[in-house]
Amino acid sequence: MKIVIVGAGQAAASMAARLRARGHAGGIVVIGAEPVAPYQRPPLSKAYLLGQMGLDRLELRSSGWWRDQGIMLRPGETATALDPAQRFILTDKGKIGYDVLALTTGAQARRLPAAMGGDLPGVHVIRTLADVDALAPQMRAGRRLIVIGGGYIGLEAAAVARRLDLSVTLIEAAPRILGRVAAPETADMIRALHRAHGVDILEGTGISHITGTGRADGVALNDGRELPADLIVVGIGVLPDTALAQAAGLAVENGIATDALGRTSDPAIWAAGDCASLPWQGGRLRLESVGNAIDMAEAVADNILGANTPYQPRPWFWSDQFDAKLQIAGLGTGHDRIITRPGEGRHGGSVWYFRQGRLLAVDALNDARAYMIGKRLIEAGRSPDPDAIVAAADLRTLLA
Repeated sequence: MKIVIVGAGQAAASMAARLRARGHAGGIVVIGAEPVAPYQRPPLSKAYLLGQMGLDRLELRSSGWWRDQGIMLRPGETATALDPAQRFILTDKGKIGYDVLALTTGAQARRLPAAMGGDLPGVHVIRTLADVDALAPQMRAGRRLIVIGGGYIGLEAAAVARRLDLSVTLIEAAPRILGRVAAPETADMIRALHRAHGVDILEGTGISHITGTGRADGVALNDGRELPADLIVVGIGVLPDTALAQAAGLAVENGIATDALGRTSDPAIWAAGDCASLPWQGGRLRLESVGNAIDMAEAVADNILGANTPYQPRPWFWSDQFDAKLQIAGLGTGHDRIITRPGEGRHGGSVWYFRQGRLLAVDALNDARAYMIGKRLIEAGRSPDPDAIVAAADLRTLLA
């Protein structure tokens, strides 16, 4: 059985490794549009952008590992079309047949429209190695950076820029930062952290367009103000890369739609990672995280080989900003109560999400113990009394 994996990121690397570990002796081909082997994305906006980590440390597997495993890695090759009926992939370099196909195409950074100046030189996004290689030389001390978007990528970019001694203004159109992904209490902690490090945060502030002729030189706001800038980072989220699947007629719903096993609407085609959406509590869920990319890819690999085991996501995330680490377990969507606990340091603490008495998620800033205990409770399906969380002298008693 020949298995072809399209997309060469974390999910692809995890799936290929799992297939071999589970005894698949047939052919495995991994096709990736980027001209490099699969690498870690999280350090791009942090250690790699700071110059603290080189490409050799970003790579998920050495070139020797792919060769030793008998996996054909084809970087720098773009899949252009998929024919499910004839079971082949067309690429810019030829035609590849398959018995089983796995789509791990990931996601692409959202960009501002060209009409708003989103394509001007000096406007950057952070998603790929090439994106960061283009941005890094521009991050020089004393320059003025405007970050558009108050999600994790924008906040991480702002933190790196301040560490490199740039002047930083972050603009968020929504009423507050982290509006889609975290409670106001978590946003309050992160906002205080950034302001303590000199980031100017403008919330509830829309942009009209990026200014400049030939090159970006600032941002015009909806209220008429214009802010000068030497460079701009746009961090307004990502879009699942579904173009190949959609053109081939596969079901797409907030990502490539799969069943609980990871199979798409075509029984010979599977999907995993940022590009895939799966059934979840009566709707569909798409997770953008390293943890899900690894876990779902491994579950799909097992199911390709006949395990027939539904994938049960266990969401966890993290974000490094300045000297602080935000760790998140679970999904707080639909919560009706928030409990907070102070941390030991100046910038730290934990936020606990509940719905009808059930613990849904925990955000922990510089509080590894709260994160680990919250994660264990959520994965065990246990929900301590919210008041007990506040009153506990030692959170470990919640596990008793």
